[in-house]
Amino acid sequence: MSQFTVSGRFKSRDGFAPFETTIDAENENVAREHAYSQLGSQHGLKRTEIELDEVSER
Repeated sequence: MSQFTVSGRFKSRDGFAPFETTIDAENENVAREHAYSQLGSQHGLKRTEIELDEVSER
């Protein structure tokens, strides 16, 4: 499995908050889906409230 760095921003109480996370995944699409799932679960967000700017392999 490869490591991917996913960065972007999500809707918060004060506007948009930036984030960057590292995810172990098989490919870029799986990393994107995992980022949506992880942020949505932690912050109670819907996919439309999360903007992914970059997904890059480490």
